[in-house]
Order: sequence, then C-alpha cells, then structure tokens
Amino acid sequence: MPAVTADPLTLTRLPRLPEEGTAWRPVKKIVTASKHVEGEGFQVRRPFPGIDLSLADPFLLLDHMGAVEYAPGEAKGTPWHPHRGFETVTYIIDGAFQHQDTTGGGGLIADGATQWMTAGAGIQHIEQPTPELVATGGLFHGVQLWVNLPRAQKWVPPRYQDIESRDVALLTSDDGSSIVRVIAGELAGHQGPGVTYTPITYLHATVAPGARLTLPWPRDFNALVYTLSGRGQAGPEGRPLDEGQLAVFGTGDALTVTAADSQPLASRNGWEILVLGGLPIREPIARYGPFVMNTRQEIIEAFEDFQAGRMGTVPAEKVPHRSAADEHLS
Repeated sequence: MPAVTADPLTLTRLPRLPEEGTAWRPVKKIVTASKHVEGEGFQVRRPFPGIDLSLADPFLLLDHMGAVEYAPGEAKGTPWHPHRGFETVTYIIDGAFQHQDTTGGGGLIADGATQWMTAGAGIQHIEQPTPELVATGGLFHGVQLWVNLPRAQKWVPPRYQDIESRDVALLTSDDGSSIVRVIAGELAGHQGPGVTYTPITYLHATVAPGARLTLPWPRDFNALVYTLSGRGQAGPEGRPLDEGQLAVFGTGDALTVTAADSQPLASRNGWEILVLGGLPIREPIARYGPFVMNTRQEIIEAFEDFQAGRMGTVPAEKVPHRSAADEHLS
C-alpha cells in the first residue's frame, strides 16, 4: 500500500490528548459495507448510503474499490456519464485510474493522488483503468467519496482539483507510531490541500499494529471511520472494526481507535482506515442516479438539461489544470 509513505519519526506529531477531561466520542453504530457492481462491471463495497444519511451528512456515498489483483484484461472503469449538484473525490491508494471530464479536466490518478471533481451545475466524466493495467493486470485499490453541495453552491461552475500524493499534509500520532494523511480539511491546525465548499475533514491513517490513534475532532462535525484493510477497535468501548466496516460516532471532542496487535499479511504495516466528518448541511435531498439536488423538480430539470446537451460536450478539449492551491474557498 504505497499511498504516501514516510518515516513517522520524522513527521510533526499530533497533540497528546488527556485521558481525563476529554469528551471521547462513543460509537453509535457499526455498518458492514454492502457489495455492488458499478460502471462496466467492477465491484465496490459501499458502507453508505444504506444508513440514515443524516449520520453521514454532508457525505452522500462511499465506494471502496478493491483491493483487487487484476488479471490481464480484467480491469474495468466507467463510461461517460453526467453529474450535477455534488462533488466526487477519487483517491487511488494502489494502481492507477485515468480521468477526463467535459471541462477539459483530467489526467492520471495514481498511488496516493486524489481527483476532486466539483460537478456543480453539471458535467460529464469518464474514469478508466490505464492501458497498462488492462494489458498486464496488477494491484488496484481506491475509494470514491461523494460530497454534497449546499443549495447555494449546487449551481457553481464545474471545477477540477488535481491533488498529487506530495501535496497531502503528513502527520504522525502523538507517540510517533502511525501516519496520518490529511487530504482535505484541518486536523490540529494542519490543513490538507483539498478545497471544499462545506467544512469537512478527510484523512487516511495507517495505525501501527497494537498502536492507539487519538484525534481532536470538531464537536459540530459528524465522525466516521472506515476500515480499508486490517482490523482494529473503535471508540473508548473498543468496538471491533474489520475491513469493509464503518464506525459511526456520537458526539464529543475527540476520536480514539486502536489497531489490533495481529494484522493480516496484506496489512502488515498497520491498520488502514479512512477518517472523515463534516458540518452537516441539513437540507432536503432529492436524489436520482447521478444527480443530487434539493427538489424533485430540480432532478427532472437535470435530466432535461443532460438530454439537451447542456452538461458539456464529449469528448472535451484538454485545458490546463487548476490546482487546489489556485482555488479559494467560496
């Protein structure tokens, strides 16, 4: 799992949180991801939707792709398809994906890189494995997160952020045993590169076998931990959390998780988890397929606009990327 590796002892350490006086968030629910087939026939594990989406707000969907060792000719992607009203965040841990959209954004997403696409008022895109992966096969592992846009931002122009693995903020646990990668949002005063329309924090952590990771967390954010590989325990209660499972936390000021002493061979470097949360938008959601709006009428309009060709032209001409550093919070 090469997604942004480093020597934890050389990284900035997170603050040590006092055991007494810290409002540790309890675990409200453990969800086992369901399996689905997407695109041209690749399997994903999806922990949400499937739970009450108010528990995940402002997030809409999380698809876990792999980890899978493709044989030659097995790797598949998605055809051109539209989106409106939200953002797709594709994080590739192992292997590579190619992306192109109708704004001209796109490129290679590989080994720790993130493609952050704001669909906004409407866009079409395509995601495919690289020709090399299709031809020879190989390891592939990634996740795609859908982030809702508030009503006031659902009609923003489409935007593409190219976040390379070198751009993420790297931190270590208070004891220097584990690595935390900040992709978006803020953790203990350290800012990730992803530019968001609504406040969120999105992390990938490798927790060393037997180690504990504690994180300060905004009280007004929700909090979710999903296991990419390996096994551990979530919350002060030590609820078991294995690969493909999501922990939904209650209220408080901090999170605590602990990796199991013994890890599967694929997770010999540690328990791999996503930690994410955000400020709930708390607006009505009308959702159908690739469109997420606030009313049914807006969904009908989205289909009409797509059919009328008002969501970009396929294929798009290539234009220079705008990096996250070029963008500002709206």
